[in-house]
Amino acid sequence: MQGLGCEVIAFDTQPDPVLAAAGVTYVALNDLWPAVDIISLHCPLNSHTHHLINANTIAQMKPGVMLINTGRGGLIDTRAVIDGLKNKTLGYLGLDVYEEEGDLFFEDNSNRLLQDDVFARLLTFPNVVVTGHQAFFTREALTAIANTTLANITYFERGELTRMCLVN
Repeated sequence: MQGLGCEVIAFDTQPDPVLAAAGVTYVALNDLWPAVDIISLHCPLNSHTHHLINANTIAQMKPGVMLINTGRGGLIDTRAVIDGLKNKTLGYLGLDVYEEEGDLFFEDNSNRLLQDDVFARLLTFPNVVVTGHQAFFTREALTAIANTTLANITYFERGELTRMCLVN
């Protein structure tokens, strides 16, 4: 985003000194919501981040904010996001992930009726783009996944289970 001329403001429980040195400003999470025009989620899903984006956090955001989620579907409360789109607090939404994506994104459903009413509602907005869990599908990401898998097999074969690799 800096390459596009944007000032980058971030929240992280463990700020990265390399990013800070590159000009990324770290702020408290509650200070982030009203300060930014674009929110891009890059965090794991756990008990602290489940529905990180919800009615309360959306109410704190600038009107017209763009929300992008390429992390995990459960980071956002989809019904609250729909309300935010309807009341125009959220101006744009980009989703590569969806909380109930298992039955939607991994097989050809083009000849079936869509059974997920919440997802169907998302698709009615002209300012919503859903890419169907494709953000990982780059040469670099697939190479990293393959390398991690091969390293883990090697560690397992050697009995070095404590050296297992993890990729977010």
